[in-house]
Amino acid sequence: MDQARLNRIKPWMQTYVDERKYPGCTVLLKQGGKEVFYHETGLRDVASGAPFARDTVARIYSMTKPVTSLALMMLVEEGLIHLDAPLSAVLPEFAEMYALVDGATSIDQVERCTVPTLHQAVTHTAGFSYPFNPGVLPKAMEEAKLMFAASEAGLAEVTQNLAKLPLAFQPGARWEYSVGIDVIGRVVEVVSGQTLDAFFKSRIFDPLGMTETGFAVPDGALDRFASLYTPLAAGAMSLDNAGDKSADTLRCVDIAEKSPFRAPKTLSGGGGLVGTIDDYMLFCEALRTGGQGLVSGSTLRFMMSNHLPGDIASMGPSSFAEQPMTGMGFGIGGATVLNPARTRTPSSVGDFSWGGMASTFFWIDPMHDISAVFFTQLTPSSSYPARAALKALVHGALS
Repeated sequence: MDQARLNRIKPWMQTYVDERKYPGCTVLLKQGGKEVFYHETGLRDVASGAPFARDTVARIYSMTKPVTSLALMMLVEEGLIHLDAPLSAVLPEFAEMYALVDGATSIDQVERCTVPTLHQAVTHTAGFSYPFNPGVLPKAMEEAKLMFAASEAGLAEVTQNLAKLPLAFQPGARWEYSVGIDVIGRVVEVVSGQTLDAFFKSRIFDPLGMTETGFAVPDGALDRFASLYTPLAAGAMSLDNAGDKSADTLRCVDIAEKSPFRAPKTLSGGGGLVGTIDDYMLFCEALRTGGQGLVSGSTLRFMMSNHLPGDIASMGPSSFAEQPMTGMGFGIGGATVLNPARTRTPSSVGDFSWGGMASTFFWIDPMHDISAVFFTQLTPSSSYPARAALKALVHGALS
């Protein structure tokens, strides 16, 4: 990699901070296991002036999903569950399922449907949704406050409440970004006999040396926990970036002292983890190098393959997604590039990636042996096109 070209990332990051788009941010790149770039700039807390540094603890939100997906595949490898099993084989609350009829305008317009499989839940094809998506089911989820957020009830109770609602569509019919991997988190608990935080710690975090990642801010790290900001006037998780703008592009919506991540009630396998950039790089490197004993290299290749009939766009989604939909497939817990030209972002075939609602992002490039992690704390992640720009900057440094 051309170091002079990599250094273009520094002024690009600084511009985001100077223009008050991001409070602060960090970028960490490794190639072939060797660190080739790191830079930090800006603040983790604007009010106090505390810097956004390498040891800053941040909300990674949906970058939790690949961790939960790996946990599922560990259980699959051990023969404790299989991906085509219906959810009801583990979670009886899903035994009788209904889906909204095509064109439904109210939540009671339903028909019987099959029980979604674990594979459909982990690939967002089960028929679940998110409150911020458009449609009848998302509206009902919003009214019921079903987001699997840290401040909700316990994971078992939230999952049971979700099972009372119909699916947005017949399982397997479409792709829609959803709480499916939160449900998988509950599956991991039941199959393993451990709470999700205990499984993650004993089976993933401790073996990889991820000492500062968890569902709660680590002991002694509260002073390093970043504040969360939004450019929106209300609804920090809203995806309507065309309106509802705040006069302050960095309106603070969560501070360390009052954050639900101090003592979360729901262990969200879809979005509940906090941690440092170096910790998440350890996870990325485990995926890049073949599992480091957590799972086999063969299982990882299976995870990072496309599990859809075509790209995401071919499955007609209307939902929000952390990635482009054209030219992009979806594996077990993350997106995979099928055709870089169709994604309109410089990338490699086989790139595996995902992001979080606070604008964090990672990708693994098997072709160039690259692991890349970007941290900031601004929601929603659709506010600015930083992810595509960062990938272009990195590819601009490749020969």
